[in-house]
Amino acid sequence: QAQMVESGGGLVQAGGSLRLSCTNPRLSIDVHTTAWFRQAPGKEREGVSCIMSNGRNTVYADSVKGRFTISRDYFKNTLYLQMNDLKPEDTAMYYCARDVVGLGSCSLAAADFGYWGQGTQVTVSS
Repeated sequence: QAQMVESGGGLVQAGGSLRLSCTNPRLSIDVHTTAWFRQAPGKEREGVSCIMSNGRNTVYADSVKGRFTISRDYFKNTLYLQMNDLKPEDTAMYYCARDVVGLGSCSLAAADFGYWGQGTQVTVSS
């Protein structure tokens, strides 16, 4: 079954940066809304950021505004999440997701996405 593939996670000190990537050569993101979610141990999965197919309309969770930037490269069919000024509370498994039929809008609701990756772990030490 087609799924997204994330990379770029790791261990970083507070205040540091990481860039996550997400792609699947057999699953185009061209006309689809894509997003990043995260899930910390014992907590529910939460939406972090989404970006519409036009590459311009974006939405961010309040907790990451001003620190995280979502972007996409159509030629590489890749979604990115640049994370700066990381905090220990950003520690989580990060997942990328793609809608199934073309949402036409941005969403941070997991139910709106049908293709998911296995996740990449981000750990921020204090």
